Amino acid sequence: MKTAVVLLPGLNRDRDMIAALTTITGKVPATVWQTETALPDVDLVVVPGGFSFGDYLRAGAIAARSPVMRAVAEAAAKGVPVLGVCNGFQILCEAGLLPGALMRNAALRFVCREVKLEVTNARTRFSTAYEQGQIIRCPVAHHDGNYFADEATLKALQDHDRIVFRYADGTNPNGAINDIAGIVNAAGNVLGMMPHPENLIEPDHGGTDGRGIFESALGVSQSVAA
Repeated sequence: MKTAVVLLPGLNRDRDMIAALTTITGKVPATVWQTETALPDVDLVVVPGGFSFGDYLRAGAIAARSPVMRAVAEAAAKGVPVLGVCNGFQILCEAGLLPGALMRNAALRFVCREVKLEVTNARTRFSTAYEQGQIIRCPVAHHDGNYFADEATLKALQDHDRIVFRYADGTNPNGAINDIAGIVNAAGNVLGMMPHPENLIEPDHGGTDGRGIFESALGVSQSVAA
């Protein structure tokens, strides 16, 4: 399995993502800098978390207009799986690859803690390693994770089962509408999520609940996290 990680100025979770993908696939992912206009032939593209371009203007707004994101959009249009985590989720929304927007956390404070997620659709390209309705653990670390969309968009997300993860058991850390933590595009090959699954993929992390997202996307060793 071949993967690629997008690199942008200000991202600080790229090394975590590279380490996670290396552990899961046994191969070091390709890295693609912001000025690149083409991606290598890979099975998964990841836009990691951080604070691209200092989150000036809006979180992800400048990064979304980088040359590499046009290449990511082209790959997504061809059906290549694309995962955006935290700032990556914000970038995918700003680039128009996913609907809605990520606003400041309701408490106007940075949050860094573990939350619980409900797998609300276990049939997507990114969630088949889980059971429907399964509750998993996952860490978060963000200041702008308050997902919002208008009523028509929310209805479309709900009606077409595009909400993959919701914050569960009262652990919503940011005020996201309908407890939304992760969504997919209409084609089902682009997932954006605020929590960081790459930080819970091996026992040394304290659990493996996040591993299933990568296993699902890559079609490898699909074991339900516990």
